[in-house]
Amino acid sequence: MRLTCVMCESKILKAMKLLIVTVVEYYRDDVLKLFKEAKIENFSGSEIDGYKNPEEVMVTKSWFPSQTGGMSSAMFFSFTEDAKIHRAFELMAEFNKSIKTQNPIRAIVLPIERSL
Repeated sequence: MRLTCVMCESKILKAMKLLIVTVVEYYRDDVLKLFKEAKIENFSGSEIDGYKNPEEVMVTKSWFPSQTGGMSSAMFFSFTEDAKIHRAFELMAEFNKSIKTQNPIRAIVLPIERSL
C-alpha cells in the first residue's frame, strides 16, 4: 500500500483508486459477494443496459421504445484502497474462469489524482 503525504495536513492519507465493475444482471449478486470477500464495503451501484453491437442501440432510438433492447446489467463503482482492489481482481478473475457464458465480469481501475 502506497501512502501519500498531503500538504498542509498533518495526517497521512491512503492512496485511493476508482474501481468500476460491469456485469450482466444474472451475476449481480455474485459481484456483491466478491466485493464482500475483498472487504470492499463502500460502493455505489446502478442498473444499466449493456450492448454488444451498435445495431442494438439503433433499435432503441425511438421516442417511446417499448423495450430497451439492451441486456439488463449492473455497474458498480468504489473509491477504495489498492490492496482491496487487487484482491477483488483476483476473485473476479477466478469467477470468470468458472462461468460458461460470453458475459464475464468486466472491471477497470483508475487512479485518483485529487479528491474532496
